[in-house]
Amino acid sequence: MIVAERKRKENIAEYLLYMWQVEDLIRANRFDADSISRTLISQYNQPDEVKADIIRWYKELIDMMRSEGVMEKGHIQLNTNIIITLTDRHLSLLKSPEETVYQAAYNKVLPSIVQLRSKSGGETDVPELETCFTAVYGFLLLKMQGREISEATMESICQISAFLALLSEKHQTIDNQ
Repeated sequence: MIVAERKRKENIAEYLLYMWQVEDLIRANRFDADSISRTLISQYNQPDEVKADIIRWYKELIDMMRSEGVMEKGHIQLNTNIIITLTDRHLSLLKSPEETVYQAAYNKVLPSIVQLRSKSGGETDVPELETCFTAVYGFLLLKMQGREISEATMESICQISAFLALLSEKHQTIDNQ
């Protein structure tokens, strides 16, 4: 909750990746708030009232995941809405004559997006940005598992990460105006 609030204000892309990780942590703890409290929250160096707020936040997320039917896979609507918002922002930036740097970054990463989509069965109903986030999240999971990552994958992930960082920066700048 504390990390999520900070990330949401500072970097929307990092926030979304963090929230996907939280969803997976909830799944790993089998939607059990007591387990989450023991394995995660007990390690926080926070006063008891803050820990109580954090467990309440996790319980709310558990309820959302259950009611929205994303217990095994997928993302809560709250996170899906971020993809929608970022996609709208992305499309707006692509249309803006002032955003040549953003457009160049997108054109640079587009071949990687196309390649990722073709490898994943070419699902065209998934927004391009979700493909980008899925790739970065998958990379982070592989890295945490200590798995080997090819040079080509590293290059693609670096390009995608840079692109998402630029989008996040644009998003934050526009939101703060």
